[in-house]
Parts: sequence; structure tokens; C-alpha cells
Amino acid sequence: MAVKKVIIGTRGSKLAIWQAEWVKSELLKLNPNLTVELNKIKTTGDKILDVPLAKVGGKGLFVKEIEEALLRGEADLAVHSMKDVPTDFPNGLHLAVICKREDPRDAFIAPIQNSKFKIQNFKSLPKGATVGTSSLRRSCQLLSIRPDLKIEQLRGNLDTRLRKLDEGQFDAIILAAAGVKRLGWANRITEIIEPEISLPAIGQGAIGIECRTDDEFINKLIFPLNHPETSVCVRAERACLKKLEGGCQVPIAAHARLISNQLSALSSQPSEKKAERRKLNAESIVIDGLVGSVSGDRIIKSHVEGTPQDAESLGLKLAEDLLSKGAKEILDEVYGKDIRPVNGEIAS
Repeated sequence: MAVKKVIIGTRGSKLAIWQAEWVKSELLKLNPNLTVELNKIKTTGDKILDVPLAKVGGKGLFVKEIEEALLRGEADLAVHSMKDVPTDFPNGLHLAVICKREDPRDAFIAPIQNSKFKIQNFKSLPKGATVGTSSLRRSCQLLSIRPDLKIEQLRGNLDTRLRKLDEGQFDAIILAAAGVKRLGWANRITEIIEPEISLPAIGQGAIGIECRTDDEFINKLIFPLNHPETSVCVRAERACLKKLEGGCQVPIAAHARLISNQLSALSSQPSEKKAERRKLNAESIVIDGLVGSVSGDRIIKSHVEGTPQDAESLGLKLAEDLLSKGAKEILDEVYGKDIRPVNGEIAS
């Protein structure tokens, strides 16, 4: 490949830069002669730090300016946290790659006192404890289990959120485990919250790469970074999201995973045969979803299973089942309180 400069559009937060730098390093491993630069772009969502994002617009708040840079040719590709990416794209742009997922679950983080966690786990939170999170998805699920909790808005980058916790503004905070781990703060995680307690956000833990649809060079360049298993799961989750016409800041959650049906049959096979057998091995995709009221007093859940080839149609089926069980009424109430989606999305 001839020497060529590629510009990555990214937000300027530490996590966004980490993700963009990771994509850069992966591209350089595959193409040592490539020159890769970052174009750090401040999005509307980054500028608004004192208002809950659900009240000021859609998930496009975190990607709009970056997409405009792509369309103007000021960036060749954009690196996003998948949970921030709207389900619809401007003409000329598309989601070309979804990279391998980190831990998709939420993390419970308590203050450290005398080198130990002050609170050992979520179940140990004292009555009336103050928990910081910016997500209605998280708060509704936690309140459904512990209605006594006081949920407070938590905005800012990871350093800011941890500082507020350590200053005593919260008894605990809830963050995405993936971001905490990627930035080297895994030791601050008190407990990983299992999906049975807090079902993850759509796309949580996955990195997406957006680019111009007609840019053959860039599409070919980034294709090796696509992780098929993650892509199948995230696209199923996003199909559910699109049908529900919601976003991460609406109390909606969906989590898909692939389950091998014959793992035991592989264990005794020679290593060179395992890859071949795995390709032939029948797999199922399992998707769990929920819609909850803001107060957490109503939680609608559903579960679907099928083949990976039907992933997106299964995501739609999941959404339709949730709607039939009462999710539509909950979402109508949420949207009726001036927490309305922009282009079908609400900010995370």
C-alpha cells in the first residue's frame, strides 16, 4: 500500500482519545506505511455539562459535529462508542465496522477508605444512599430493586466522576465497565453488576467506525477491524432500539450474546480442527431487553432466541414483544415529559 494520510475524527475526552488511538494502532499494525492523525472535535454533548442530556436533544449530540467533519472531508473515519451512535445516518455515511466488544456490563464503584472499599457491593448500600449516574436506564433498574435510593445526575469525564465520588458527593456511582477498564481504572471497580440487576445499554462496550459510504479506500482499510460476533450482537440490539424509537437516555436496554450449542464437542478436537468445527457449529443468538418507567415502578422485560443470521429481525421481534407488553405506554409517558427524541434518538 502506498503511503497515505488518514484522519480519524474523534471527541476529545480521554476515553474517546483512547479508542481513537487504539484504532490508529490497529491500522498501523496492518499498514506500517500509513500516516494516521487525530482530529479532535468538540461536540455539542461535550459542551453541555450542567443539564441532563435527555432534556437537550438526541444521541446525535455526541456525533453530529464529527459526522459533519466527515462530510466536509476533514476526517476520513470517525471512532465512536457504539452506545452514542444514532440508528440513522446522514446521506453518504454509514457504520462500516464494529470492533470487538469489551465488558458490556455496568460497574458499581464505591469510595475507598483505609485502602478498602467503603461499601462492598450494590446490595450493601445503606438505606437512602445517594448514587450517581447519568443514565435513566440504570436508575430505573436500580430503583426497581431499591426504591429507597436517591439517584443524582452525574456528568463529566471519568476523572471528574471519580473525583466527585471521592469528595463525598455520592455514596457510590455507576459507570460502564468498559470505559473504566480501558482507561486503566479497573482497580476502582467495586463490583461488576450482572445483567440480571442492570441490563446494559444498547452497544455498550463496543467501538464503532463510521465513514463515507463511497470511500472505497477507507472501507477496505478498516474492514479487518470488524469483529463479526460483536457486529451481529450490536446490530441486533440496535434493531430493537430503532423499532422502539428510543435512545440510551430513555429507560431502554438490550443485550445480545452468542451461545455455542456444541462447545463440549469442540474440547476434544485437535486445535487445527477447532476453528473449522466452530464455523460449522450451530450457534444461537440470545437477546434480552427491557423498557422501564423513570421511577422504576414498572419494568417490562422480554427475551428472544434464534440464529445469528436472523439477528436484526430478532431485535425487531424483541421490540415488538416489549411494546405489546406495555412498553409503548411507558415510552409515551417519558416522551410526554419533554424528554423527546431528536431524529428518533435521545442522548446517552
